[in-house]
Amino acid sequence: MEWIESIRKTIDYTEKHLLDELHIEEISKIVAISPCYLQNGFKIITGYTIAEYIRNRRLYLSALEVIANKTKIIDIAYKYGYDTPESFTKAFSRFHGVSPNLMRKSPDKIKIFLPLKIKISIQGGNYMNYVVEKIENFKVVGFEREFSFETSYQEIPKFWDEFCQKYMSPLMSKQTPETEIEKTICNCHVGEYGVCIDDIGKDGKFRYLIAGRYTGGEIPEGMVSYELPDAEWAKFTCIGPMPESLQSLNTKLFKEWLPGNPDYKIAMGVNIEWYAEGDTKSADYESGIWIPVVRK
Repeated sequence: MEWIESIRKTIDYTEKHLLDELHIEEISKIVAISPCYLQNGFKIITGYTIAEYIRNRRLYLSALEVIANKTKIIDIAYKYGYDTPESFTKAFSRFHGVSPNLMRKSPDKIKIFLPLKIKISIQGGNYMNYVVEKIENFKVVGFEREFSFETSYQEIPKFWDEFCQKYMSPLMSKQTPETEIEKTICNCHVGEYGVCIDDIGKDGKFRYLIAGRYTGGEIPEGMVSYELPDAEWAKFTCIGPMPESLQSLNTKLFKEWLPGNPDYKIAMGVNIEWYAEGDTKSADYESGIWIPVVRK
């Protein structure tokens, strides 16, 4: 249950420091999980990103002070981390449905948001379909972009759409690749992997590569490479149309396999999405998630 305990510790820590300036990198060090895995697991298990949870708790507590009618709105705004009364009023109104001034007249409008209590029923657990394979260091090449943990679920699919429209669709209509980038895409099967790299260490961001296995040669301008170290990888596969099948697998990983696994824990802040060739909307489409693990 180490994984669930880490989520509980995250909630406990944020509750004790709600009035402080909180950063995901600081929290991840305290609970000893990389920011990427912590954010992903927290979102799947609680339904909120860590930033959303902190924001909602602050807005609820600030409403209690508004209702008490003992403190000026501007002072409450600054206390709960807002730069201006206007930004506080906007966030407050969006969350509670009324402005702070109206809340004082109608305290029954308050939206309650209490500290989360994590309870989980483990089903399947260690018996999910996966293999653990030791892979020597290898290099990938592809296109890189930085994403925020809070908006990555919405923004990464847009990145893939851009990649397909800019490169894959034109390649489909050509007999042979023409530019150096097109040649690298074809030779290295760029698009086979989606690689999350959690090494920025600031601003709640991580790197994401649409990539393929590097096979040598000069790396064209506009593309980057990344070398993955020797590691054991837990490889999970799923069958079904995208993105539903892979999202379902990801949820099972964080709700079933990680909390109940007695043998493995996450080794480093990297994971790989694997995509087969073919129609991604097909019922028999195959994809997977690879997680670097170390034996406990």
